[in-house]
Amino acid sequence: MPIIVNLDVMMARRKISLNDLSEKVDITPANLSILKTGKAKAIRFSTLEAICKVLDCQPADILEYQPERK
Repeated sequence: MPIIVNLDVMMARRKISLNDLSEKVDITPANLSILKTGKAKAIRFSTLEAICKVLDCQPADILEYQPERK
């Protein structure tokens, strides 16, 4: 998939655990883990906004586009 999720990188930079972030964003740890591992098929803008607010970052810090190589 050409969209790379760098949520784990931003969490490490901000020194916040999965459980702490899930509480602050009001999302289950299981769903946040799915997003963190790049297995999510979609993300709500409201969820992305809440994550960016808590981590003090931009969406581009979390999501990255890398074209597929043929």
